[in-house]
Amino acid sequence: MDPSIRTTGPDNAYPREGRLAHRIRTRRRRLAAGVVVALVAGLLGLGAAHSAEAATVGAGSYADTLPAGRSLPTGCGSLSTNPRQWVTANAPAGAVPTNDWWSSILFKKTDCAYGEPLHAHPISYDTFGNGLGFSYNTTPQISGTATGVGEYHYPYVENIRVGVAGLNSPDVKVDGWSDWTVTPYWSGGGRTMKATIGHGLPFAYFQITGGDAQITAAGTPSVWSNSGATIGFTAGGRDYVAYAPTGATWSVSGTTISSSLAGKGFFSVAALPAGGDRATLANTYGQYAHAHVTGTRVSYSYTPSNSTLTTTYAFTTTARQGSATGTVIALYPHQWNHLTGSTPLAQTYVSARGQMKIVTGTQFRTSMKYTGVLPEVPAVADNSGADLTTITNHLNAELGNPMDNRGDDTYWTGKGLGRAARIAEIADQLNLTSVRTAALNAIRTRLNDWFTASPGKTSRVFYYNPAWGTLLGYPASYGSDLELNDHHFHYGYYIAAAATLAKFDPDWAKSSQYGGMVDLLIRDANNYDRNDTRFPYLRDFDIYAGHDWAAGHGSFGSGNNQESSSEGMNFANALIQWGQATGNTAVRDAGIYIYTTQNAAIQEYWFDVRDQNFPAAFGHSTVGMVWGSGAAYATWFSAEPEMIQGINMLPVTGGHFYLGDNPGYVTTNYNELVRNNGGPPTVWQDIIWEFLALGNGDTALANLRANGGFTPEEGESRAHTFHWIRNLAALGNVDNSVTANHPLAKVFSKNGARTYVASNITGSAITVTFSNGTTLNVPAGKTATSGALTWSGGNAGGGTTGPDPTPTPTPTPTPTPTVGPFTATRYLQSGGGLPGTAGSAGTVTLAAANGNRDGTPTNAQVFTATGLTGTYSGGSTTFDLFVDAGTTVANGTQIRVSYDLTGNGSWDRVETYAYFATDPVTGWEHYTQGAGPQSASGTLGNLSGGQVKVEVWSAIGNGTTALGVGNQSLVRLPFS
Repeated sequence: MDPSIRTTGPDNAYPREGRLAHRIRTRRRRLAAGVVVALVAGLLGLGAAHSAEAATVGAGSYADTLPAGRSLPTGCGSLSTNPRQWVTANAPAGAVPTNDWWSSILFKKTDCAYGEPLHAHPISYDTFGNGLGFSYNTTPQISGTATGVGEYHYPYVENIRVGVAGLNSPDVKVDGWSDWTVTPYWSGGGRTMKATIGHGLPFAYFQITGGDAQITAAGTPSVWSNSGATIGFTAGGRDYVAYAPTGATWSVSGTTISSSLAGKGFFSVAALPAGGDRATLANTYGQYAHAHVTGTRVSYSYTPSNSTLTTTYAFTTTARQGSATGTVIALYPHQWNHLTGSTPLAQTYVSARGQMKIVTGTQFRTSMKYTGVLPEVPAVADNSGADLTTITNHLNAELGNPMDNRGDDTYWTGKGLGRAARIAEIADQLNLTSVRTAALNAIRTRLNDWFTASPGKTSRVFYYNPAWGTLLGYPASYGSDLELNDHHFHYGYYIAAAATLAKFDPDWAKSSQYGGMVDLLIRDANNYDRNDTRFPYLRDFDIYAGHDWAAGHGSFGSGNNQESSSEGMNFANALIQWGQATGNTAVRDAGIYIYTTQNAAIQEYWFDVRDQNFPAAFGHSTVGMVWGSGAAYATWFSAEPEMIQGINMLPVTGGHFYLGDNPGYVTTNYNELVRNNGGPPTVWQDIIWEFLALGNGDTALANLRANGGFTPEEGESRAHTFHWIRNLAALGNVDNSVTANHPLAKVFSKNGARTYVASNITGSAITVTFSNGTTLNVPAGKTATSGALTWSGGNAGGGTTGPDPTPTPTPTPTPTPTVGPFTATRYLQSGGGLPGTAGSAGTVTLAAANGNRDGTPTNAQVFTATGLTGTYSGGSTTFDLFVDAGTTVANGTQIRVSYDLTGNGSWDRVETYAYFATDPVTGWEHYTQGAGPQSASGTLGNLSGGQVKVEVWSAIGNGTTALGVGNQSLVRLPFS
């Protein structure tokens, strides 16, 4: 395995077919996406050598022919790109679901035959040639430590296998599906079987032909009831009941239980919860045994007047015998905590998500409060005085490159768009028009490029594939093409940036312009329109589980998985913002449904804020990833606590106030990070401090002011970090006890004093009413506050057709341009400067590599000089870096120098040098250009208002390295 990929999860987390899928699923930060795509395309021989044709959507377009050299999703069977080879003629028409709890029986099937374990809860299932395996496992498997990487799972441990005597099916197909059920189908040896299984169903329902029903137990079953058509037995330590039609009987021989079903061909099997009288429970369940579930459907409604989301989970049943309706339903914690109108039974199930409570009937309903989002935290504390100067300087520093381009694939483009959107929102609040204009122009230019296809275009282009029902962006990254991973992660950034642009340029957002392309991205990741069969309904969102899944295929022994719940929330927030900006209430309400439901799930399954769902021996108060069978204090890309916990905090936006719903838990989470890290954060400090600000703004602000030399996370900016923390220190904590009748509103409280906030992105004034009777008048295009902190700012909305053609002047950017003779020798400074004069001696810390980062800047210390004008001398870059890894063995430091000759944001020359292996002896060592070049691209020429960026990072090693700055480390540029 590539040393740059950290493997996490138990052995059974990886697919039986091998490790390739795991390699590609490694989705973030540490492996260049282009390398992954090229590797897999080369291994599998994918890609078509023909040009893309364009299908028009308003002023935009997408390719309807695969762009040359690009890859499609692949199932199996000669690398099949046709997923419908694994469905029967009964399966619904249109796009097949992916990214679901059961996707492995449709997508990357083991040996092109069967799926991986399907963790439906309370039962897990597995598919085999002779039937369907059941596992009701109540004993967690815990590995790792309470202060390091660790995980818990309720792995598949088979109790029984249900099938047809003589069944020998060469594969399993999908006969049908509904919102949270699936019907696998077997055929072989003259026998057939259909089994309907689903989330929250203790029952599995069977229809068979060609033989007797057969249940094979793991060991000799202990039969505790056998009366006519019903048999109760214990297998693998778990109680089960099998229900046959009237007139049938069950017989037991060794490990096998069988029945002819009186020739009627249907039966059901249920797992019973522990506790209570088994016979009584068997009778209760028996009332619903022949009311087979044949469909499930969610419906939701958002009521602005009381800010309430009501969700109904409905079950369609078909009576195979008798006239019963309804079924037995097991509810997850995020459901039963908000249950309305139903009373659970006394018994409960154990699951990987915690206790599941039981109700019966044809539906159940939940009621949740939607607590609001904002375009951005209001500028109540940095709109005047020294703090205004600080934020203005930070914003002006972003004028030349608000996207801070770090990559051209779908994920890293999205990160850049998200960064620019934050800058635009803050600049608008502070009336820094030229900064806002620069950010909006960057967003518009990049989105227009991606939203325009043309013959021969292979990059920055979307392609619709009807077989898979998906819109693929190229260059793809982290398996977003081959495996349909992460579409909500990637596209959420695009949609959120489009929402920001739509407020200032509503014409751009019209369907006749580029709004239609934004809508396609929404429909691809989470199609909100059941009538649109081009895309599966809510592809990435697991309706019953209450949260997204990131892996498209789910082909892991531990089921499907998701790491960054907060990037899932970024998508949901993007829908709310886009729907509000464009007047599309269907999109807005879909966003509110996903956002509110997923928030409840995150609090339970990623944070366990009630301290009831994680196994007691697990020892962590948060996890980095949720799996079908459990969860892990880990990520796909790093073992650093900052990243394990921070991956569920980023990106920090006005849609992420939910992270502060429980201020006490914020402290718990942060304290765990410090404990596991052996001290305060040293990487992703901005993300961690921004999270901390939701529980203790004053402490977060003190940390920020004391550590100004931090390296921003790849999607962050110094401007946004300061703005977020400074204003939350003034506002205090989120106060969810008060809601509003407007979707863009929040309440904060500090020392008992509330501040009411609402954002109006329309062209007319509005009045927002809060649930305690407080009203707030919000002028057109403004964010306003009242109560403890009164303020109104921003110019968004109001029918503006585009950024101001003549921007209002703003103060000079903080990076100092070169004046007079060019200074070739540049000193690396704490804080990221690269001036031509030496400063005071100091050090900055290079974070540990914790893997192989050779050639890829990772948690780099970045130093920049802008406004440079000089004549190229024809020489080459030289440097002398002071580095000291102390007594750490096997560390290595690496440097990359990038030149933007004209300051237009495009790097014309990029030079990466071989890393320098430090010795395990305390004392400075000198890393120079003598280490030799590793790679170089582009050519040098004269500088005209250009910029130079120096990135220094740890390429290898598990320890930190000190880098001398101020008057020590320097770079000599080949200019005069």
